[in-house]
Amino acid sequence: MTAHSPLGNGTHARPAPPPQGRRVVLRIKRCDGPVKPSYWQDFSVPVGPNANVISCLQTICASPVTADGRATTPVAWDAGCLEEVCGSCTMVINGKARQSCSCLIDEHAPRDGDVITLEPMSKFPVVRDLVVNRDRAFHALRRVRAWVPIDGTYALGAGPRETPQTQETRYALSQCMSCGCCLEACPQFNLQPDPAAWETSFIGAHAISQARLFNLHQTGSRMAAERLEALMGPGGVSDCGNAQNCVKVCPKKIPLTESIAAMGRAVTVHSVKKFFSLA
Repeated sequence: MTAHSPLGNGTHARPAPPPQGRRVVLRIKRCDGPVKPSYWQDFSVPVGPNANVISCLQTICASPVTADGRATTPVAWDAGCLEEVCGSCTMVINGKARQSCSCLIDEHAPRDGDVITLEPMSKFPVVRDLVVNRDRAFHALRRVRAWVPIDGTYALGAGPRETPQTQETRYALSQCMSCGCCLEACPQFNLQPDPAAWETSFIGAHAISQARLFNLHQTGSRMAAERLEALMGPGGVSDCGNAQNCVKVCPKKIPLTESIAAMGRAVTVHSVKKFFSLA
C-alpha cells in the first residue's frame, strides 16, 4: 500500500524541516601542536538553514567560547575551494572521513541540540586541531610520477586522439582531489610520521588510481614502465588487502577498486615481460 500524506492528495509526506533558530553542539577533538596531547571541547553553535560544518567553525572562531562558557583559542582547520574540489577541508565527521564544506548541518544534525563530532584524520600527523600534514599523500603521487611529461612549454599542436571509452574512464579517474578519504579508511595505510618510511609503506589507492590515469594518457604512457616499477616495489599494489573501504568513502565515486585490479594486472604483465627480456 502506498503511503499518502495527511492531506490525502496522493503525494508522499515530506520530512519536517529543521526548526529555525536552533543550536547544535560541535564536539571537536583538539590538539595545540604536533605530538602534543589531544583533548575534547564542545561548542554550542546557532545554525540557520543550509549551514555547513565550515560555517559553524567560522562562528566558533568569531567567538571561541565553549559550551560551558569558558573562553578558549579559535579552532584551526583547513579549507580552500568550499565546493568539494580541493579536498583540503577533509576531516572525520561523526566517525567518517569526508569534506566539511559539503557536510550540511540540516542533514547530519536536524534537531535542536544534536551533536556533530569533528576529528582530524588519524593517518596523517596533526599540525593543530583539525589540520593535518598530507605531505605523504603527495609524496605517493611523486613515487608513481603522476604527471604527463612534456618537452617544452611552446605550442606543440593538437594532442593525440583517444577513444570515447578511454575519455570516459580517464574523466572518472581525473576527479581525484587527493583529499585523503581513501587513505583514512584503508587498514593497510597507517600513520608514518617519519618520511624515511614513506618509500616502503603502502602507497594508497589514490596513487594507484592516478598511475592508471596517466598510463591511459597517450603521452603520459611514455612513463608507464616507471610507474609500474614503482608499483612493483615495497608498498606497491601487492600490499593492498582488498578491504574495499576506499571506494566506499570516496566523495567523487572514483572506481578505486577497478584501478587497483587494473594496475595489479598491468604490474603482473610488466614483470613477466621484464623476466623474459632479461632471460
